[in-house]
Amino acid sequence: MTITQNQSPIDTTIDLETEESFDWKNYWYPVTFIQDFENNHPYRFSLFDEPLVLFRDQTGKIGCVSDRCSHRAAKLSEGQLIEGKLECLYHGWQFNRQGECVHIPQLETGAKIPRNACIHSFPVVEHQGIVWIWRGQPEAMDKGKLPKMDILQEDGVFCIDTVIDLPADYTYLIENGVDPAHVPISHDGTELGVTRLSAAPLEMEVKSVSHRGFSGQYRGMNAGSNAPWTQLEYIAPYLLCYDFNLQKFGKLGGIMIYFLPLGKNRTRVFVRRYGRNLFPRWFKWQPRWLEHIRQNKVLEEDLFLILSEAVYVENSGKTLKEVFLPLKTSDVFVLEYRKWLDRYGTDLPSYEGYTTAKRPEISHETPMTFDRFSRHTQLCHSCNQAYKNTQRVQKIALGIAIALAAITLLSNSYGFKVTTVSLSLVALIVMVLARKIQTQFEQIYTR
Repeated sequence: MTITQNQSPIDTTIDLETEESFDWKNYWYPVTFIQDFENNHPYRFSLFDEPLVLFRDQTGKIGCVSDRCSHRAAKLSEGQLIEGKLECLYHGWQFNRQGECVHIPQLETGAKIPRNACIHSFPVVEHQGIVWIWRGQPEAMDKGKLPKMDILQEDGVFCIDTVIDLPADYTYLIENGVDPAHVPISHDGTELGVTRLSAAPLEMEVKSVSHRGFSGQYRGMNAGSNAPWTQLEYIAPYLLCYDFNLQKFGKLGGIMIYFLPLGKNRTRVFVRRYGRNLFPRWFKWQPRWLEHIRQNKVLEEDLFLILSEAVYVENSGKTLKEVFLPLKTSDVFVLEYRKWLDRYGTDLPSYEGYTTAKRPEISHETPMTFDRFSRHTQLCHSCNQAYKNTQRVQKIALGIAIALAAITLLSNSYGFKVTTVSLSLVALIVMVLARKIQTQFEQIYTR
């Protein structure tokens, strides 16, 4: 079924019994996977262009404070940790995880630290392998609002976590995330088990909508009435959950995607793939960095298409309703998300709804680069270590190749020369392969 330009857009609105406002501040926001968090260094990030910094104190607890020294507004994330305290590298002022200024080198002996030297702090918890911060008032903190994914605790379930920063607006990335129809085309041969030949009309249903988000399900229209439904849930303001619903086949699996709005055209994306008897056995045991190379490519395949959409909408001055030509067999969830923003997202610092929008002002942060190294490798402990190892292997292989070449020149034995030249060539091949792998941690994928 297709829709002509004269037909009305899809209407997936569900009448709700109650209207509730969405308070974006009083929520938990994901910041980093715990396995990627370096205990010995400050960890900088932002939330809607508000600079923040994480660090772990001497007791092992993580604190989050504003990334601004109260003395001369220097970035604390450029500082260092001294006995569990965050020290500003400009003048040495030190702060604990509660934001209290505990040391000023320039004060006279016995002088009290000014009360207004303290900085704002935010509650932090470690939950299901992720560090979360509470953006709202501490007295309103509610751990019950943490998304608890019980399925991750089931026997035999494992997950692979990937983090990447993307230079795009978070609403366009979530829109992309609730769009299963693009996957066979955009990720042909890259996404696991997906080819463009599987592109087909979808049967899509929205099951519930509230200020907390919405849920739905979909399946291929050509798959038959007994085909399983894939379950989708959008949990406001940042989480998408896909459940492949394959329990009757003895399998379990899905994807969870978290989005952290860093600021204007800057979003941190956390992808958590989980499964039991779903993926090949080698998938569980492969190096984490190897899966990250593939997952980065998946996310980057969509990036420039998403950016072109956003740039056109912003420059045209049109609403998405005026731009889109949606289909009932592919775009139901896309429209539901944008309409959800129209209804509940008006208090967000920025959003792009279907008929309304609140676009962010110009960011004072440095624009995000497109290279994979700064957007992923530096954030990921596994890939950062693998990247350094490729550099070491190249240096060692080059050194061995040079040494063998020198030995070859000094040798008078023909047989020995053949051996050393062969080994030297092997070392050079290893160096080239290591360099090729290194580029996978540096360069963005382009079609």
